[in-house]
Amino acid sequence: MAESKGAESRGSGAKPLPFAIEMAGKHICMCICEKDAEIRPEEGTGMQIRRAQENDVEGINRLLFQVLAVHHEGRPDLFRENVKKYTDQELAAMIRDDSRPVFVGVDEASQQVLCYAFCMFQQYKDSNILTDIKTLYIDDLCVEKQCRGQRIGRTIYEYVLDFARREGCYNVTLNVWACNEPARRFYESCGLAPQKIGMEKIL
Repeated sequence: MAESKGAESRGSGAKPLPFAIEMAGKHICMCICEKDAEIRPEEGTGMQIRRAQENDVEGINRLLFQVLAVHHEGRPDLFRENVKKYTDQELAAMIRDDSRPVFVGVDEASQQVLCYAFCMFQQYKDSNILTDIKTLYIDDLCVEKQCRGQRIGRTIYEYVLDFARREGCYNVTLNVWACNEPARRFYESCGLAPQKIGMEKIL
């Protein structure tokens, strides 16, 4: 069950929590969202995973609001309420950008968006300290809450992993907020390990 918790590190004597954790590994997992969703796969139909199209923006927006609601609940001091991460114009540009592929899982019959994965290629060339490995960074991965338990999340993350392998990527990384402990546990259960940890002290 999805559950968002606040930053427990603010209380007196509480164990400090990381501000955010970046995780890396050969597996990635779905974002844990809270809001109820009205969309679910039609019975007897399957799910198609493909690159997002501009006519998917409405369905993607619905999930973006769900994700930001989780972040606002966990850290209202950082995240605004009733907003989404990208404007429609930004979404349209990303959908056309091969360096930032966006994948959606849609109901084959209705074409309703059931899940998405925002991806981004990263590579540091000519760096003084970093090797030039090719990374696929998962900016966001979300599944409709009421569609869980149907292997939808597992299906889209396996699709993304296969895509990363075909593209010659060395690893897959993502970030998870410390306040979203259920998501962090889920990621770790799928084999991801912390790569670097961001810390904070609220003044």
